[in-house]
Amino acid sequence: MFPLYDVIVVGAGHAGCEAAAAAANMGSRVLLITMNMQTIAQMSCNPAMGGIAKGQIVREIDALGGMSGIISDKSTIQFRMLNKSKGPGMWSPRSQNDRMLFAATWREALEQIKGVDIYQDMVKGLIVSRGTISGVITGMGHHIHSKSVVLTNGTFLNGTIHIGEKQFGGGRISENRATGITEQLVELGFESARLKTGTPPRVDGRSLDYTKMEVQEGDDEVVGFSYLPIQKVAPKQQKCCWITYTNSEVHELLKTGFEQSPMFQGRIKGSGPRYCPSIEDKINRFADRDRHQLFVEPEGWNTVEIYVNGFSTSLPEEVQYNAIRKVPGFEQVRFFRPGYAIEYDYFPPTQLKFTLETKLIRNLFFAGQINGTTGYEEAACQGLMAGINAHRNAREQEPVILKRSDAYIGVLIDDLINKGTDEPYRMFTSRAEYRTLLRQDNADIRLTGLGYEIGLASEIRKENVEDKISKTAGIIEMLNEIPVDQTINPYLESIGSAALNERTRAAKLLLRPGVALKDLVIHVPELRRRLDRDTDPLLLEQAEIQIKYDIYIEKENELIKKMASLEDLRIPDSFN
Repeated sequence: MFPLYDVIVVGAGHAGCEAAAAAANMGSRVLLITMNMQTIAQMSCNPAMGGIAKGQIVREIDALGGMSGIISDKSTIQFRMLNKSKGPGMWSPRSQNDRMLFAATWREALEQIKGVDIYQDMVKGLIVSRGTISGVITGMGHHIHSKSVVLTNGTFLNGTIHIGEKQFGGGRISENRATGITEQLVELGFESARLKTGTPPRVDGRSLDYTKMEVQEGDDEVVGFSYLPIQKVAPKQQKCCWITYTNSEVHELLKTGFEQSPMFQGRIKGSGPRYCPSIEDKINRFADRDRHQLFVEPEGWNTVEIYVNGFSTSLPEEVQYNAIRKVPGFEQVRFFRPGYAIEYDYFPPTQLKFTLETKLIRNLFFAGQINGTTGYEEAACQGLMAGINAHRNAREQEPVILKRSDAYIGVLIDDLINKGTDEPYRMFTSRAEYRTLLRQDNADIRLTGLGYEIGLASEIRKENVEDKISKTAGIIEMLNEIPVDQTINPYLESIGSAALNERTRAAKLLLRPGVALKDLVIHVPELRRRLDRDTDPLLLEQAEIQIKYDIYIEKENELIKKMASLEDLRIPDSFN
């Protein structure tokens, strides 16, 4: 019934989808096994992609030839570039997405990849002999063989859902948990532990009063994630989000449920995400704060369902309901379903190689929350790298390993392998010591060449990045040539910058704080004349970043060279 596969991917969440797509697009025959074909690429928590540092990861996935950026752009209902008031190393793209369209677009993409087979079943065991995996055993008793296996089980491994004093098995609300794999891996010598995450209630948007909330609109320019020319949502078509706040009355009502809280009563043993705490954890840890921000986020184009970002909770449903009704705009709220916490098994990632292959079992790869991470983006990039390396492993090719200086993906994997984690790991810009180099705008320049070399990124991607590099260099050369005289002084004075006493080059003037290239194009006739009216604004932005941050980029490159010499230094066998 089943042929010999090159790669079997277990689980069809964000990690599993990227793993299956990557391996198949590189030429492997792949079987993607999921417990429910109707929940492929489900956005289990918030309907959004990207954000601080996470947006850089999505762009890196896209630059390598992965799918998350494309799927996100096709299902975006609102786009924002975060941290624009800071330096470009901190800029982070984020999209609000149509939850159902996101999942449907992923499934459609997978079904169009020739090498991907999809099968609905639960994997309950692994076929292992002499330290090597050769396939999986399903709940329906099928023994399916492959050269490599990628486990992307998400929150399903012995998952337990908590709502107040109620607890029951499940990988997501109304979905069964997966059993058997943890027990077998522990028997084979793996260490496992428990983590916990949570999600807020979903509410009926028709029951909310948005006049009592702050409107949060999308950007006037929708940049998106993918470097391919994907059709994106028009700026004026974007859906609004809203902001509101808890208050002391909300907090007091939440406290009435603390005696029934599974977190405070010790029924949850696993550590939760420090940087995305539940609302009860927030009011307990930050008792001096009288309010907390809530983001009111629509779940799609054609639904009234609302995600209450910031109100994650596992308190009893009645307590959740009574408390949230005291939030401005939520006085008449109706629930679609309550918030809940979920506790699940993971395997400390120090048990992996940098390829994401396990040290104990050859040809077995882990990706996503099974490694202790949290977030769609962290899962997706691990799935991508596991899929790449599972494919290359099946063909006995050299692995692909990204360094900390190559990508945020490299930072994430290096952190997991070398440091491990005992709480859900989340990526931040502060984790990347080379973040001036690892920007969201240059992920294609950094990684598309590698993606093309390994057979994942397309020819058109390669040509696009070569064109970008060439045109950016041309703009920089032009800025280094064009002189600017005192006629620019009224503009300089308007932004509080010193007037020119003598002519200078446009590139040198651009180094001044507050001077922007788009303004120089307006005020310098020679620039207006030589720059094509249709010049891509992103090319101008790229040239401006490279000029303004050249000295910092150079310093980081020097530091990378020094660190590389130490990393490659072998400790002699005779060392005491």
